[in-house]
Amino acid sequence: MTARIVNAAINGFLANGDVDSIRVALRDQHPADVAAALEDLGPVEAARVLLALPERRQAELFGYLEPTIQVELARQLARSDLARLITAMSHDERADLFKRLSVEQQQALLPGLAHAEREDIRNLASYPEGTAGSVMTSDYASLAPDATAREAIDTLRREAPDKETIYDAYVVDDRRMLVGVVALRDLLVADDATRVGDIMRTDVVFARAEDPREEVARKIADYDLLALPVVDGNNMLVGIVTADDALDVEIERATRDFRRIGAVQEGLGHKGAVLPPVTIKDASIWLLYRMRIVWLVVLVFGNIFSGAGIAYFEDTIAAYVALVFFLPLLIDSGGNAGSQAATLMVRALATGDVRLRDWTGMIGKEVLVAGLLGVTMAAAVSVIGVVRGGPEIAAVVAAAMVLIVIVGSTIGMSLPFLLWRLKLDPASASAPLITSIADAVGVLIYFMVATSFLPMPGAD
Repeated sequence: MTARIVNAAINGFLANGDVDSIRVALRDQHPADVAAALEDLGPVEAARVLLALPERRQAELFGYLEPTIQVELARQLARSDLARLITAMSHDERADLFKRLSVEQQQALLPGLAHAEREDIRNLASYPEGTAGSVMTSDYASLAPDATAREAIDTLRREAPDKETIYDAYVVDDRRMLVGVVALRDLLVADDATRVGDIMRTDVVFARAEDPREEVARKIADYDLLALPVVDGNNMLVGIVTADDALDVEIERATRDFRRIGAVQEGLGHKGAVLPPVTIKDASIWLLYRMRIVWLVVLVFGNIFSGAGIAYFEDTIAAYVALVFFLPLLIDSGGNAGSQAATLMVRALATGDVRLRDWTGMIGKEVLVAGLLGVTMAAAVSVIGVVRGGPEIAAVVAAAMVLIVIVGSTIGMSLPFLLWRLKLDPASASAPLITSIADAVGVLIYFMVATSFLPMPGAD
């Protein structure tokens, strides 16, 4: 059933106050479809639907809602209802929700939770944003090395309903130190009396709680893991990051990079706090304005250099007015080539395909590629140059095109490397920034070539 049909059914039952029918109608629907339908309702109606479902179903459904919708729904729920919902949620999702609540909501909620849930939330919420600890869950299966395969399987059978994954169980000693990992498959094929310590793998790939979460996502992808264990400074196991959480990290990073490539800031809240991620559909006009205005104002003043370059070559322009016809074409070509190179390089740096040591080799390759691109583009526009201004203008345009494309591509490729070296985000080498730099440089190259090759009237 699609989200639209689910929404229509929900609206009909709400209009009649038929809460029992809502529970029956949504029992077999996928949580993603139900969540999409709830997001089209108002917070009050969505809360009524949510409370009509069993607690475990509520928790499952809640995880599919957008963060902003989760916060709105949390405001509608009574403290006791919210406490029951959070208790039923997975450990990482409830910690994320807790961090999004206001301080007043957090203080009102905590007394309604059991001691174990309070401490778990406080622990998971204490890790700084952007670290492995901030995206991990404490919902993992652990085994003792001296347990038998039969005992281990019995343990996993009991714990399975409450764990994120049981396909890999983490082996810890009596001090909670991570000593190995054992796959469920290995336990199933082993003899009942075989000790876990005899079949576990000791070369465990792990992360530390303070590691950047992007590094965790990269390890999960590189080693093709379902989950990655996380240890603290004492090598004690404190949680795991699952593959679906790593995917969320990659999606968020890609979204952030695209925004920065487009010269769009992160949304900032009160006292500089980063706002929860919102879609462009849900963002307010004021938020969209704040996210975009800073770079645009900076680049407005940056474009003054292009104007200054044009003013400096007024005599050349006055002598050969036909040059103006090709100005937008040439400087846009440099900006476009630079933006292409920057986009490729930002992605390569983000995925680890390229390192700082590769810059020398990459710059040589880029100059050759840009030269070929420039020659091809010059050949295309030289015909227009002959028709518009004659052979001399065509030669100037062709020569300038080759140089501008080479320089623009080199700038676009080098700027991400420079920002990386300065420990800044390479995505800040945004397309508008590259374009503004390439425009100013392109103007200078074009008119310098024209001034050098075209005879000036009155000159000896």
